[in-house]
Amino acid sequence: MNTIMKLNLQDELTLDDLWSLQHKAYRLEAEIIGFRDIPPLLETREMLSRVKEEFYGCLDDTEELLGAVAVMEESPGKLTVTRMMVSPDHFRQGVAGRLLEYIFDRYDRMEQFIVSTGTLNLPAVKLYTKHGFVPAQAEEVAPGVELLELHRAGKRQ
Repeated sequence: MNTIMKLNLQDELTLDDLWSLQHKAYRLEAEIIGFRDIPPLLETREMLSRVKEEFYGCLDDTEELLGAVAVMEESPGKLTVTRMMVSPDHFRQGVAGRLLEYIFDRYDRMEQFIVSTGTLNLPAVKLYTKHGFVPAQAEEVAPGVELLELHRAGKRQ
């Protein structure tokens, strides 16, 4: 049985596991969308330890970090999913969906949830639309690289 819990980035082991997971997951996204300069790939462990986002991890019985999600309330009532990462060994096992549902429940007072992903990252776009997100806008962030922003209504409208 998997457990979802808030991650303490001041704990060295947790930080190492998260940094490693982030690099595995975002390297694959970089390949999919054809863009290597995804911000999480440029982050050092020290930079990651100082971020303002709240991180939640999905751990298995052996406390292996299967996936993680980060969120930040950038404006009142609007929660942005700033990062979503799943270990490639656990793709297509429902980890990301469970993390999203956890966030929706934990932050049930939000009016809106926001997420962005590469337009070419079809598995991510499919995941988000499956969980109620709808495309809101697209923006070219580098030549040939488009970022898609999706929105989902919260329970409090």
